[in-house]
Amino acid sequence: MSDNEENTNGFEYRQPPQKTIGELLKSDDEDESLKKYKQQLLGQGTVVVDENDPRRVLVKNVELMIEGIKNEVLDLSDPKKVETSDLSLSIKEGSTYRLKFTFHVQREIASGLHYKHKVKRSGITVENEKYMMGSYAPKLEIQEYTSPNEEAPQGMIHRGKYKVHSKITDDDGHVYLDWNWTLHITKD
Repeated sequence: MSDNEENTNGFEYRQPPQKTIGELLKSDDEDESLKKYKQQLLGQGTVVVDENDPRRVLVKNVELMIEGIKNEVLDLSDPKKVETSDLSLSIKEGSTYRLKFTFHVQREIASGLHYKHKVKRSGITVENEKYMMGSYAPKLEIQEYTSPNEEAPQGMIHRGKYKVHSKITDDDGHVYLDWNWTLHITKD
C-alpha cells in the first residue's frame, strides 16, 4: 500500500502523547521493580548540569585514542571558543585509532545521537562517516561513546593535512555541536 492510499482495514495509528521524564518516572509508582527498571533506563529524572545552556547534550571533548601512543584531546566544552579555535590532531599513517566522546546529557533523553564527519583534502571530499552513538538518559555524571576501530590511510599520497567538518546531532534533528578541525597524517 502506498503512502497516498487510504487504509481500508479501519486501523489508524495515533502517536501517543509526549511525556516528560518526570511523568514517566511517576507513572506505575506502586510497582517497585518497574520503578527501579525505569530509573535505570530513564536516569535520574530531570537533571540540569548547566542552567545557562539550553542544549540536551553538552559535549566536553573528543579524544583520539591511538593504539600504543598517548591520546590526543580536543576540548569542545565551550562552543563559542570552538568556533574561533584552530583545532588539530595528528596521527601516524597506518595507525589504528578510535574516537572517544565525553558529554553530559541534561533535561530530557537524548534519543539517537549521531556523530557525522566529512573529511576533505584539497577541497575534495575523501570520506563521509556517520556513527550511531545511541540514546542517553540525563545524568549528572559524564557519559561516553567510543567509536569502532579505524585505520589511518598509509603511503606517501595519503600523508598531509585534511580538513574535517564534524557534527553531533540526534534523531529529532537537534544539532548539539558543529565544528571544524584539521587532521594531520604523518610519516612518524
